Amino acid sequence: MIETIYIQERGNGKLVPENQDLFDEFTARGYPVHLFTEKLITRRRLPLDKTCLVAGDVPVVIAALKQLEVPVPIPNDYPECLRPFLQRTVWETTLGAMRDRVYRDDFKPFFIKPKEQLKRFTGKVIESLYDLGSLTNVSKQTPVFCSEVVKWLSEYRVFVIGAEVKGARHYLGDLHLKVDEVIVKSAIDTLEASGEANAAYGIDFGVLDNGSTALIELNDGFSLGTYGLDRGVYADLTLARWEELMAVTNQHSTE
Repeated sequence: MIETIYIQERGNGKLVPENQDLFDEFTARGYPVHLFTEKLITRRRLPLDKTCLVAGDVPVVIAALKQLEVPVPIPNDYPECLRPFLQRTVWETTLGAMRDRVYRDDFKPFFIKPKEQLKRFTGKVIESLYDLGSLTNVSKQTPVFCSEVVKWLSEYRVFVIGAEVKGARHYLGDLHLKVDEVIVKSAIDTLEASGEANAAYGIDFGVLDNGSTALIELNDGFSLGTYGLDRGVYADLTLARWEELMAVTNQHSTE
């Protein structure tokens, strides 16, 4: 059971919106809530045990998990069971292999993003050699996801706790274009039935330029952008995923 909450601050008590929501909600629920800076967690100066919840940026949460000797979950952006919902081809490779692909004259534009949780660069569309300029300092061994380029007209994040949808927020594109709720539910049911689902997560869907609803990606339930989600739902989601992580002792992990 979680007894103490630690929330990352930027300095001088400044909090990003998601962390402010957690601070306000957990304080209202009567939890002891303490603020900390990234420096404190990287130097292992927080007195953590498994009754503590740590909320903050991805590197901060990973540092906390390592201090607690809890396996760091492997990113699962495109679960195998959900590939049919993508409506585009997605493949895994390395940055070096991707560069070789671009140097060939016959390549078609594609989207690329880092596979690992500690993101080495921001996802982008590669259309020519010039698009490789921002990746020159990234190791060629970096694992990446690549996908066919599609056009998204509207994008949403759906928040799931215990297999139930608890909220959804629009974050990009035409607000008036809604995703098909039947497809969203079918994808979530498929994920839950596969055994790959976590206790709490965000799953992004969008409307393509042909009008169909497609999966964008799956997001783990910690360090999750909320786009204005109700703070009580966000606290419940964060708590559910953290308690699940604290209970895991044999999960595969990243280093």
